Amino acid sequence: MIDLCKKLKKLIKDQSGLAAIEYGLLAALVSVAIIAGATAIGTKLNEKFNKVAEEVGKDRSR
Repeated sequence: MIDLCKKLKKLIKDQSGLAAIEYGLLAALVSVAIIAGATAIGTKLNEKFNKVAEEVGKDRSR
């Protein structure tokens, strides 16, 4: 039991590998933000192109 307590204390104090995990989480967060932004921009851009196509279609039918 004492050996288990010593191992748990050592495990709690061990900080190795935390930086890699933090960088991984940060990269995931940045990726989500980029995807969300690209989706929003893509939607707005699609709306603009549809409006332009609509106007061009109106001009061709005159």
